[in-house]
Amino acid sequence: LRRCRETAAAVADRLGLDVRIEDGLRETDFGAWEGLTFGEVRERYGDDLTTWLADPEAAPTGGGESFAEVAERVAAARDRLTARYAGRTVLAVTHVTPIKTLVRLALEAPAKAMFRMELSAASISTVAYYGDGNASVRLLNDTSHLR
Repeated sequence: LRRCRETAAAVADRLGLDVRIEDGLRETDFGAWEGLTFGEVRERYGDDLTTWLADPEAAPTGGGESFAEVAERVAAARDRLTARYAGRTVLAVTHVTPIKTLVRLALEAPAKAMFRMELSAASISTVAYYGDGNASVRLLNDTSHLR
């Protein structure tokens, strides 16, 4: 969370923007898995991990969020932002799961599509939202600005 806020501050400073926190775009609550590598989760909570990866309604061990819960939260944040900034460009600096969720929802793709997207650190993805409710993914995982 701190790294995300630091990145947002650096980008906002460069572009002359204000930073506003939108809690609905925070990263997934991974419960007992928080701070563990994927391998550590597999080793300690193998069956739970397998279930979580196969079922968007399943939550991580210890009170974490399911992908379905994250999608509801992210969709609500998206709706607030598109209403508040209708017709304007919004720059959201957030985490992997919220970004993949925004893209997945724009494409109306199933939850398992999340595992078929690659997102690099500091990459840019762009989704356009229209007044009629449609969305268009214009860019995914662009890192050309880092070269």
